[in-house]
Amino acid sequence: QAQLMESGGGSVQAGGSLKLSCAAATYYSSSACKGWFRQAPGKEREGVATVNSVGSTIYVDSVKGRFTISRDNAKNTLYLQMSSLTPEDTGMYYCAAALGPVCLDRIKSADFRYWGQGTQVTVSS
Repeated sequence: QAQLMESGGGSVQAGGSLKLSCAAATYYSSSACKGWFRQAPGKEREGVATVNSVGSTIYVDSVKGRFTISRDNAKNTLYLQMSSLTPEDTGMYYCAAALGPVCLDRIKSADFRYWGQGTQVTVSS
């Protein structure tokens, strides 16, 4: 069973930056599609970005140009660099991994098998 562990969350002011990391604690396929999701209080979980093993990325429209997803396959680590943060970016951020290598155009939580416990991001105005 793959275990994913996020880190890097925190509290920042609007306009600030944060970098999230997600490390795989146990054996995990380095070729699988990986992604970041977030969930704000009272809202459904939302797909933020995905990246496949060769670095092709997909972003939800609301973060394009502000967030960058990347991965280090040798370290089995996933990253999310977030900049120009707004209060609307506040939420619990989760990393996730699919069983297969393909990242679909629409980011849906149902397509991901393994999940981390989440790291909180709070952006104040």
